[in-house]
Amino acid sequence: MYKAIGVIELKSIPKGVEAADAALKSAGIEMVSAHPSCPGKYEIVLTGSISNVSAAVDHVTGRFDGYVIDSSVMGRIDEQVIKALFGTQEGERSGSLGIVETYSAASAIKAADIAVKTAKVEIYDLRVSRGMGGKGVVMLTGDVGDVTAAVEAGANYAKDVSTLSSYTVIAAPHEELWKQM
Repeated sequence: MYKAIGVIELKSIPKGVEAADAALKSAGIEMVSAHPSCPGKYEIVLTGSISNVSAAVDHVTGRFDGYVIDSSVMGRIDEQVIKALFGTQEGERSGSLGIVETYSAASAIKAADIAVKTAKVEIYDLRVSRGMGGKGVVMLTGDVGDVTAAVEAGANYAKDVSTLSSYTVIAAPHEELWKQM
C-alpha cells in the first residue's frame, strides 16, 4: 500500500496543537511531525492511506477553518521528497540549480513532488517553515533543460494556489557558490 502525506499549516500555536489532536482522533493516521514554526505558525505533517489522510485533513480544515493558512494532501509522493523532508536526501552539488520559494510549507512540499515527477532532477535541499519566516524552498539539480522544466512545473503549481514567492534557474552555478550552500 502506498502512503500519502498531508500537511496542514495553522496561524495559531494553541489551535495547531488542538488540531493535531483532532487529526489523530479523526482517522487512522500517523503523525510525522507537529510543531510550531516561524512566525507563530503551527505545522502538522500526517501519513497513512490516502483515504485516511484526506479524511483527517478535511476534518481539521473544516473544524479549524479560520486558522488554516494552507493544507495539502499528496498521494504516492516521490521518495526523494520524503528523504528530503527528513534530511536524508543526498543532494548533488553539480549541474544546474533551480529554486522554487513558496509562502507555505505545504505548497513547497507539493511543488517539490511535482518538480521531481516532471523531469529527471534531484532534490538538493528542501526546507520548510523553521527559520525561514514560514516559507518553504526546494532546490533542484540536474541538466539545465530538466531543471528548467521541473522548476516551471513546481512554480506553476505554487502560482496556481497563490503561494509562489519566487523562482530561478542558474544554468552553471559558480564553484564557490556550491561550496557555500
